[in-house]
Amino acid sequence: MVQSDIILKAENISKQYRLGVIGTGTLSHDLNRWWHTIRGKQDPYLKVGETNDRGTKGESQYVWALRNITFEVKRGEVLGIIGKNGAGKSTLLKILSRVTGPTTGEIKTKGRIASLLEVGTGFHPEMTGRENIFLNGAILGMTKKEIASKLDEIIEFSGCERYIDTPVKRYSSGMKVRLAFAVAAHLEPDILVVDEVLAVGDAEFQKKAVGKIQDISRGEGRTVLFVSHNMAAVKNLCSKGMVLDNGEISFTGGIEDCINHYLKKYSYSGVNKNCIKKGAKNIIVDNVKFMSNKKTMIATGEPLEIMFYLKGDMNLLKNNLRLDFKIDDIYKNRIAWFSSSINVVKKNIGDSQENKIVFKLKKMPLNVGQYSLSYVLYANQEIQENAQEYLNFDVLEGVYYNNSTINITPKHSQILLDYEVYC
Repeated sequence: MVQSDIILKAENISKQYRLGVIGTGTLSHDLNRWWHTIRGKQDPYLKVGETNDRGTKGESQYVWALRNITFEVKRGEVLGIIGKNGAGKSTLLKILSRVTGPTTGEIKTKGRIASLLEVGTGFHPEMTGRENIFLNGAILGMTKKEIASKLDEIIEFSGCERYIDTPVKRYSSGMKVRLAFAVAAHLEPDILVVDEVLAVGDAEFQKKAVGKIQDISRGEGRTVLFVSHNMAAVKNLCSKGMVLDNGEISFTGGIEDCINHYLKKYSYSGVNKNCIKKGAKNIIVDNVKFMSNKKTMIATGEPLEIMFYLKGDMNLLKNNLRLDFKIDDIYKNRIAWFSSSINVVKKNIGDSQENKIVFKLKKMPLNVGQYSLSYVLYANQEIQENAQEYLNFDVLEGVYYNNSTINITPKHSQILLDYEVYC
């Protein structure tokens, strides 16, 4: 693409805050800044400040919410911005939307920017939904005639027609999001900035909103900046991605590469320390092991045994025991489900000192990727232990179809089936 296709460009954007109070907070700091300014020198407090890591206790009063952020977005692109809480995503969007200014750096844009940063952004609570549509349109630089021409379409899309002449303060949070998104999406902004707010809406609205964003970018050639912790939505909507980490860009590239980079950085193979187990707990799963040809590694197509080691009340161990487990992908989509009540060959329970349930797979059917295992353990039809996302594991590249001339990648399929073809 040519240079003129670049619709938004951020150069060395940084944002510094003083923790605890607004501004510098002391007269001496204010005087020091003023003295440097009248002499034409740089603000002395730009030279200090620690990395924005919310999980550690720092010594400096100043923190960099963003540091040296440089990127550009072309017309028609959907840029996904991902990162952990506190990484600087919302701060960046506020700067791009001109809600707040950067401490250093410059932003260049072409055309109108519409922002949807928080529930009810830009709404006056005492005004009706209809009046707020005209207010938001005016803020975006639209004429009254232009807004009126889109009014019926906006109201219909929002699904708030019955309450459109009711003050917004009486709307639920979901209704506010519906109306705010309808306004932002239909008043033809050149750049649409959307923060995590879509998570507030119900399933029907989220599906409608995702479709509208796709229409805006692909059909109308407009640019979208999208922030979400829902990796499935990010993957579905975005073409490019940017990962923020403690206020700095740690990775940019294709959206799948960005998601993989982010998830590898903040996930691990092994027992999830944050897993909360629920249930009666007269009997528990003491350990889970994967046994494959490579012992510590799991590859596509390898024989695999998944062993659940149990301990607890021996009477429960021997009677009416059932263990179900599921496997989800990194987007929390259900990939597979297994149960000890199906296709039982031999019961190991109570046969020896080592009490375990073993699931045997002739060939690992999952393609390359990261997965999580959750399980529910029953005894006498009572839940003994329920553990969600108990174990994280990786599946490595392997050979599932021995006679295939095609390299089967996750783009083909996430789960593989053993079948034959007759020609």
